[in-house]
Amino acid sequence: MKTKYKYEPYLYILPALVLLLLFRFIPILLSFVISFFDFGITSIGNFIGFQNYNKLFVDPEFWQSMMNTVWLVIIAVPLSIIIPLIFAVLLNQIKWLKGFFRTIYFMPYVTSLVAVSIVWKIIYAEEGGLANAFLQWLGFQPLKWLAEPKGIFTLLFNSLGVSIPSWLGGPSLALFSIIIMTVWKSLGYNTIIYLSGLQNISKVYYEAAEIDGANKWKQFFKITVPLISPTTFYVLLMTTITSFQTFAQVYMMTDKGGPLGTTKLIVYYIYEKGFDDLQMGYASAAALILFVVILGLTLMQRRLESKVNY
Repeated sequence: MKTKYKYEPYLYILPALVLLLLFRFIPILLSFVISFFDFGITSIGNFIGFQNYNKLFVDPEFWQSMMNTVWLVIIAVPLSIIIPLIFAVLLNQIKWLKGFFRTIYFMPYVTSLVAVSIVWKIIYAEEGGLANAFLQWLGFQPLKWLAEPKGIFTLLFNSLGVSIPSWLGGPSLALFSIIIMTVWKSLGYNTIIYLSGLQNISKVYYEAAEIDGANKWKQFFKITVPLISPTTFYVLLMTTITSFQTFAQVYMMTDKGGPLGTTKLIVYYIYEKGFDDLQMGYASAAALILFVVILGLTLMQRRLESKVNY
């Protein structure tokens, strides 16, 4: 008997497919084409081949923005995995008001990123800011949170009377301030994701471990961590992608990626070249490089996940 082919299910995904084509795939394709032209806002310009890419690879501002982004990813991603996991484990132990605490932790994630950036900018204010008030209460000197270009490791070792090379200085204090805010913003979402993973683990494993004499630490590292590895890989993948796409914090909290360009991330660099300098072809080339980097990291992480699960 010949099976009748049904077209009706595809009609349900057609609106989403049209939106993806219009606002995702077609813009990506056009951006790739534009990267080979001297393209401005008002004129298409001439075909210049790989000149935008050649110029990009020798632009120190591009490499600085890329290095700033790498610092953000290196610090923010591990913290966005470890801290939410700890909070999820603690929340999983709560027997009363579970919904209330989940809502409290999730609220920062659903709050407007622009509004959150403004609030954190006020917190980081040199005069009257909550961060410096807390430091002074602890007996420390106030800091120029969003205006200090020196690396956090440089500041730390200098306070101890030790001098280190500039390339070991780490991200600037201004960038580290943005990292703190970024980790806080994603805390609620990642915590809920981990909490869902924890609740899918059968209690039988923990009961068997207790009978064998395993303490809480051994149960955590031998049972919890391995069994939530799919959740960890998901959080790792999504946090890495969103970290590379960080933009609003820089735009709202700093003065054009300052101080001294130490908070200028790659997406802000692309925005600046495209909409401030009106070099759309050049900005498209930088966007394509970012796309390749994210795609490469995603494929590496997926490959690592398949090996670990295997």
